Amino acid sequence: MKKSEIKQFKQKLLDLKEELRVFEASVEANAEPVELDQSKVGRLSRMDAMQAQQMALETKRRRQDQLRSIQTALRRIESDDYGYCIQCDETMDSRRLKVDPSSAKCIKCAD
Repeated sequence: MKKSEIKQFKQKLLDLKEELRVFEASVEANAEPVELDQSKVGRLSRMDAMQAQQMALETKRRRQDQLRSIQTALRRIESDDYGYCIQCDETMDSRRLKVDPSSAKCIKCAD
C-alpha cells in the first residue's frame, strides 16, 4: 500500500476517533440512573426512561468497541502492519479499508 493511502487512512481514523469522542460527550446525560420516585414520574415515563438508559448504555459500549478498533488500527499504522490481515497476513483490499479503515481482517477471514 502506498504511503499516501496510509496517510489518508490514518487521517480518516483520527477524524472518526474525534467524532466518536464528541458524540460520546453529547449523549452522556441519557446514561444517567433513572429516578424511581413515583410521586414525580409516572410508571410509563419511568419505563421509557429506563429503556432510553439501556439503549444509551449499549450505544456507549459499541462506541467504545469502535474506539478500541480505531486505536488498534492506528497502532498497526505506526508499526507498519496496517493493510495486512491479522489472521492470514495477506494484503487487504483498499476498498475494504475505505469502507471501514479500522478493519483488521480481509473479507475471507472476516466471515
